[in-house]
Amino acid sequence: MNHPLPKLRFPTENYLNRELGLLAFNRRVLAQAQDERVPLLERLRFLCIVSSNMDEFFEIRMAGLKEQVRANARVVTTDGKTAQEAFRLVAAEARAIVTEQYLHFNEVILPALAEQGIRFLRRSTWNEGQREWIRNYFIREMVPVLTPIGLDPSHPFPKVLNKSLNFAVELEGKDAFGRSSNAAIVQAPRVLPRVIQLPEELAGCEYGFVFLSSILHEFVGELFTGMTVLGCYQFRATRNSDLFVDEEEVTNLRTKLQGELSHRHFGDAVRLEVADNCSPAMTEFLLAQFGLKDADLYRVHGPVNLVRLMQVPDWVDRPPLKFTSFAPGIPKAVGKGVNIFDSIRRNDILLHHPYQSFAPVIEFLNQAAIDPQVVAIKMTVYRTGTDSVLMQSLIRAAQNGKEVTVVVELMARFDEEANISWATKLEEVGAHVVYGVVGYKTHAKALLIVRREEGGLKRYAHLGTGNYHPRTARLYSDFGLMTANEEITFDVSEVFKQLTGLGKARTLKHLWQAPFTLQQNVVAGIKAETEIARSGGKAHIVAKMNSLLEPEVINTLYEASQAGVTVDLIVRGVCALRPGVTGLSENIRVRSIIGRFLEHHRVFYFYAAGKEVVYLSSADWMDRNFFKRIELAFPILDPKLKKRVITEGLKFYLADNQQGWDMNSEGVYQRRRSPRAKPHNAQDELMLMLGGN
Repeated sequence: MNHPLPKLRFPTENYLNRELGLLAFNRRVLAQAQDERVPLLERLRFLCIVSSNMDEFFEIRMAGLKEQVRANARVVTTDGKTAQEAFRLVAAEARAIVTEQYLHFNEVILPALAEQGIRFLRRSTWNEGQREWIRNYFIREMVPVLTPIGLDPSHPFPKVLNKSLNFAVELEGKDAFGRSSNAAIVQAPRVLPRVIQLPEELAGCEYGFVFLSSILHEFVGELFTGMTVLGCYQFRATRNSDLFVDEEEVTNLRTKLQGELSHRHFGDAVRLEVADNCSPAMTEFLLAQFGLKDADLYRVHGPVNLVRLMQVPDWVDRPPLKFTSFAPGIPKAVGKGVNIFDSIRRNDILLHHPYQSFAPVIEFLNQAAIDPQVVAIKMTVYRTGTDSVLMQSLIRAAQNGKEVTVVVELMARFDEEANISWATKLEEVGAHVVYGVVGYKTHAKALLIVRREEGGLKRYAHLGTGNYHPRTARLYSDFGLMTANEEITFDVSEVFKQLTGLGKARTLKHLWQAPFTLQQNVVAGIKAETEIARSGGKAHIVAKMNSLLEPEVINTLYEASQAGVTVDLIVRGVCALRPGVTGLSENIRVRSIIGRFLEHHRVFYFYAAGKEVVYLSSADWMDRNFFKRIELAFPILDPKLKKRVITEGLKFYLADNQQGWDMNSEGVYQRRRSPRAKPHNAQDELMLMLGGN
């Protein structure tokens, strides 16, 4: 179902551009790599994260813009820009970020690593021993899997996989068949590591690495015997990776999606990265092969794929150059040997990841899988990983005769293949597997367990702001609630009934659900604060999320500000609202927290005349979350837990003057610096307060 943008009650200049907002977020991530307070190897990791983020930006957001430009679309976005205008601005900013990223990599990070005995050895510095070892590596490990392709009428330009590393080679001379070709392509298989570590005694330092690209540049001539190599240049094409499946025309979504996945690697090219030494002739040739223009070209000084350096910090055993080790805490109520059902029956349990362990959630499902009193388990799966202990528990539960129902979101971007695999395995053991509702992604995070106890059946639920993914639960900040509250668990049961069956949506007692009530309840909460402010009462809204884009919510926040409501927004990524504009939003502050962990939880707070209404959610304030997804927001009813959420999820972040960034009305971010104030780092303070070490 398409929901048109609501009629804007404010001029387009009162909204900021989404794509530029995403790039501004990447600038803040880049600033982590540039921050000397961050340990050196972690700074390298942040540089790699920037590259990973930029890859996805081009695969999805830039690809969408280019499609609109190609179609000569007349669509004007909320901020008043045409696709053509937006593309020009976005391309210029993306290029500036990439230039700054590589400059910092070459002039700051690499020299700093070298001072610490961690060196990336350039070809020009190899000594005889190093060169011999590297050549042997080339002959032994690389030559058997490399396939050089000479370009001629019988060997057209090969299909190049999305984001794969390739080399364009300029040649002179004739081969064994008397053929003369002035160009060849060498594709680097993904089985080959992009960084190779040399033995310490050869490297001349504790950790010596050489880039795969350096090895191939040095020895590529051995792939073209008798011919002269005039030049060898790295290149990489990024392709449109957004899958389109017309769900209304598909009879079997899983089968159709499996067929589409293979095409993702060969979508339309949207960006070409080349080494900065690539000749003009070869650059022009490559652009033509991918149907791209100069505006789509990115010349880089260094490896064309910094993402592949992400593993280097893990290979280097130098604790002082990394974040200090951290072990998440485990609350006593869900500690080792505890019957989790007994604990949840006594009190709701709040888990704050990654500061508190995700293990109790795993144990909750483990106990349910083997507990003879458990009769049914229902769960949503959005992202869970290829090797998931949670999915294994669901399989075990089905094998033990439980009624297992799993709502698997097949269209979870970049996790489609893993989710298809789990759906197949679950079906094989007799679990009920459904794919949600046609036209809506199931993004809600919910687990419902039904247990036969004295007095009848009892429901237990876990609701979360983040995915059921043990690995990301160590890296992302999220809240999870375990509850046996009868009204909340009844609501959860009703949601699962909607997802697996048919019928009208029933009114839920506590949960706000997209696409039905979530957006209207958020708007109602803002309007209620507005009315209180107009009548002279104290009014305060605090909301933490990843993105804020939905126009009606933004408009309602503007009206709240004009009525005197104090609005504090903690938005990690893109925010289309302009704060601090006189007469429009002077009572709104927007800040972003970028640190060791990825800020991911969504918390909505309304002062509500002192009642302090607090909701946690899987949803950002975006059109897609409100109208095109199944999402849940759930209240924190226990007074002690509510106080915890307000303190840990909001107050700590509002006080952060070390990792915080304040956004001005132009969408420009400045680091929060309070030289005279006591330093506050929300993530460090939460690790200290909740951690287990």
